[in-house]
Amino acid sequence: MKKNPTLVQLGQQIRKAREKAAISQEEFAYRADLDRTYVGGVERGERNLGVLNLFKLAAVLNIPASNLIKGISLRKEEE
Repeated sequence: MKKNPTLVQLGQQIRKAREKAAISQEEFAYRADLDRTYVGGVERGERNLGVLNLFKLAAVLNIPASNLIKGISLRKEEE
């Protein structure tokens, strides 16, 4: 199954923000009350995270959720 390019881009932005905050993936997931494997899937663009989870991750990073989706547009799956 091919990854959705929009989800990949979102995952990359979340990972970049997490790394900038110097938080491990495990600690990030713990603080957001999410499973580490779920967060890993989100960062790899394998999971379509819900809006509430997006807000949880943004809260841990102490940034608005809009910062995580800034510049991302809907893209069709690559053929």
